[in-house]
Amino acid sequence: MVIDLKYGRSQVPLDLDRLPRAQVLTGREAEPLPDLRGEVLSRLKRPTGSRSLLHEVRHKHARKVAIIVNDITRPTPYADILPPILEELREADISDTNVTFVVATGIHRGMTDEELRLVLGDEVCDTYKVLNHDCDCDASLVHLGQLSFGTQLYVNRTVIEADFVIATGVIAPHYFAGFSGGRKAILPGVSGRHTISHNHSLMTSEAAAVCNLDGNPVHIEMVEAAHMAGVDFIVNVVTDGVGKLAAVVAGNVDGAWLEGVGICSSLVVTPVDRQVDVAIASAGGFPKDINIYQAQKAVDNANRAVKRGGTIVLLAECPEGCGEPTFEEWMTSARSLDDIFRRFGAGFELGGHKAYSLARVLRDKEVILVSSLNEAFVRGLFLTPAGSLDDALRLVESRRGAAYESIVMPCAGIVVPVPGGDDAEDLQ
Repeated sequence: MVIDLKYGRSQVPLDLDRLPRAQVLTGREAEPLPDLRGEVLSRLKRPTGSRSLLHEVRHKHARKVAIIVNDITRPTPYADILPPILEELREADISDTNVTFVVATGIHRGMTDEELRLVLGDEVCDTYKVLNHDCDCDASLVHLGQLSFGTQLYVNRTVIEADFVIATGVIAPHYFAGFSGGRKAILPGVSGRHTISHNHSLMTSEAAAVCNLDGNPVHIEMVEAAHMAGVDFIVNVVTDGVGKLAAVVAGNVDGAWLEGVGICSSLVVTPVDRQVDVAIASAGGFPKDINIYQAQKAVDNANRAVKRGGTIVLLAECPEGCGEPTFEEWMTSARSLDDIFRRFGAGFELGGHKAYSLARVLRDKEVILVSSLNEAFVRGLFLTPAGSLDDALRLVESRRGAAYESIVMPCAGIVVPVPGGDDAEDLQ
């Protein structure tokens, strides 16, 4: 049996008969949404935890609206999400000139005009004001106060000065915030660098774990930030265990998002009998493998399924290399993994946190990377390069013989294995 693993904008075939004692690990597949745009409109009119979008906008006598959108690293179906939202705003007598799109870049680079048009569409870019958030521009930030764990909250001025704020996004597992979507549109999405840095430094808490919200300090502050910034309404999509759209949630930033989290958990948290020797993991193709910074999420999930001393084969094209300069500097300047641990212990730095997370996996397991990157560069990241999936499997076979046990993860960036468990409670 041959399965296709996503790699960039293409696919790589894998003959499962080549693998000894292999199982394919996917999450649950939801029934496809026959009409995504119609589902969005239905949710706008009958949301969770609030009145309809039209009612809420009119009730606030809003004139200026800010719509927070994802950047290119988050695959969000804006061609179907945005038209119903914009139709409702027009019905509420909001003029196009009073609607501003703010791209939630966090600490990522801003999108190019070409990328904005790819993500949002020509009509949105030609009709509305679209801004890339800049976490380093002090003049564009407003200080709102201190969060529960000491983070000083600075948020994009355009968002704060809007009469009505709509946050959009994708709900999926996140390796230390629990889940993405909802409140993450504010923190880290449109917050200042120092705000993001202090909040993310809380990732060292044991409660800051994938699919866990209970006592998670990163998540708790994100929720507080969304309330302080005045998010009025969210529209989020939920992906299923094979990366397809499963649901749309809309309404209150708390209730609607938690509804989506419940759907997501039921689809992506997946039990496995035990940890295995080798995981063959696709990050999920573009844009999930646009760089190593993004593909690291797949490594973190695959790590859960592999024994200490095991191997992770990661398929991630990574045309943009590491994807974040601080992350790259931490990885390439270290002479050993211990250098990364010492540096992280000496002081938290955004980007460095990703190096720390990757190093935690590499301390116990080998990661073979199938990518478009130069071999010497890959080795400088403490990874083992392979020019193809066949080359990677030959490496595994040469070291482990023909009797190893393996798991194939076609959507490793979104599927969370639970060895010996059967539900999300085992993650907490």
